[in-house]
Amino acid sequence: MKPIAIDGDTRVLVLTGAGVSAESGIPTFRGTSGLWESHPVEKVASPEGFVEDPALVWRFYSQRREAAKAVRPNPGHDALARLEARLGDRFLLATQNVDGLHRRAGSERMVEMHGSLWKTRCSRCARAPFDDEASYDAQHLPACGQCHGKGEFALLRPDIVWFGERLRGEDLERIATFVAAAKGHRFVFLAVGTSGRVSPASELVRLAKANGAESWLVNLEAPDNVAAFDHVITGASGEALPQLLD
Repeated sequence: MKPIAIDGDTRVLVLTGAGVSAESGIPTFRGTSGLWESHPVEKVASPEGFVEDPALVWRFYSQRREAAKAVRPNPGHDALARLEARLGDRFLLATQNVDGLHRRAGSERMVEMHGSLWKTRCSRCARAPFDDEASYDAQHLPACGQCHGKGEFALLRPDIVWFGERLRGEDLERIATFVAAAKGHRFVFLAVGTSGRVSPASELVRLAKANGAESWLVNLEAPDNVAAFDHVITGASGEALPQLLD
């Protein structure tokens, strides 16, 4: 497999999806039935679901935290971290994954578009998200100490972008700023482990190409929108990325 041409003028924007984490053994967010323990996923990943049954939501995310702790970054994660080390500020990783495997592999210049399993925030106040690796159950639901200090009560929630919530404006702005700065330079856009067919991936594909990017896709299956990419590699990202990037 011929490596992607990356020279001293190249800017690289990478978008990663669930396929990258799946190769490390992370269960996909949606099973074939769209259910989690007989519950619709929307019940455990939406503001409405949290209001209705916060204990169920926290049980779901506590299980996801434990599942993520049990696996390791794969060679695809490692290859992206090495590329970032080479390029510095000429590299940006936008991930749809919340498991933290990219960070554990060494990635730092990164936008976690859907949030992080490893951060918690208040469901009510503007308290900044904080690092949190704990597991919670119905008898030990976490409450916000800042709200408690004001004589109020509010539960803490995972710092995840749920169904019905918008992506953070500052994250989208950071990506847009990187793309704009890449114009006039050699620019490579690489989508990995995602089809690039649905938002926000589809918008990133269009934005990058509109700014002159050479677009690549690495995915187990070729999507319907193959024509949206200049190059399509069908296969495991853990095998392809070290060959394409090292």
